[in-house]
Amino acid sequence: MSVVLFSGQGSQYVGMANDIFSNSDVAKDLINSADDILGYNLSKIMFEGPSEKLRETRYTQVAIFLHSAVLFELLKTKIEVLAAAGHSVGELSALYSSGVIGFEDAIKLVSTRGELMYKAGLEKPGTMFAIIGLADENIDDICAKLNDPKNGNILVPANYNSPGQVVISGSRDYLKNSVEKFKDSGARIVKELQVSGAFHSPLLESARDEFSQLLDTISFKDASFPIYTNVDAESETDSQLLKDKLKLQLVSPVKWSQSLVAMKDSGISNFIELGPGKVLQGLVKRTLSDVSISGYDKYSDIEKIS
Repeated sequence: MSVVLFSGQGSQYVGMANDIFSNSDVAKDLINSADDILGYNLSKIMFEGPSEKLRETRYTQVAIFLHSAVLFELLKTKIEVLAAAGHSVGELSALYSSGVIGFEDAIKLVSTRGELMYKAGLEKPGTMFAIIGLADENIDDICAKLNDPKNGNILVPANYNSPGQVVISGSRDYLKNSVEKFKDSGARIVKELQVSGAFHSPLLESARDEFSQLLDTISFKDASFPIYTNVDAESETDSQLLKDKLKLQLVSPVKWSQSLVAMKDSGISNFIELGPGKVLQGLVKRTLSDVSISGYDKYSDIEKIS
């Protein structure tokens, strides 16, 4: 039995899911249905780009969800799922896979989430930097010293991706002017990410509030298998608790490496990534030892399973 991991923002690419659409009637029906629900041709953006448009948060997130959901539907009878987790927006894919939310509700939630985050980024400009080669504790300490919310200067940890790889988030100009502190403390790489805002930081409070209101209109069911949630790296199946944690996610750090460790500590040793790219496979390899990790992205990957 396996834990299924669902990809997050940054793993998208032009042409994603196109080969699956061409080879599977199930995939074709789901993707066409998503276009109808959204009221625009998301599939054209996924298949043809341009890459600049696909990178816009309002399209990226729903594109990644759709790709992941299609893969799950094609593979769910071929793999035994013990638990699931998703990186940031991938958590909604995990909730869909475990039956917590239906396809139409999931599309609406992910699409609105992306729109709200995109809007928040315009209202309160922010950015994110990957910090490589510095211990999590050191990054936490530096962020705590630099974070200055009273003066409108936000600087916080956003994603604990793997040991030695943490993404920080905050006010755009302030963060850009502060990153040398991480280099001075020994970081090997400090790299700005191509994002439209300060995700998983207090700068997304407005998005969190509106998203929470939408969540309150959506019916959640208990999960058919445990979900390891981003906000606390703990497994959960209760519908209300999963909803409550999702409300906190936009302004809380993604505890991804902590989630992976918790999974292994529970006895899990087999991981499968579903979604575009191989980002999560790399994070598993850098975080855990003595486990297996594989991934499914294209139709040719699916054909390998009998």
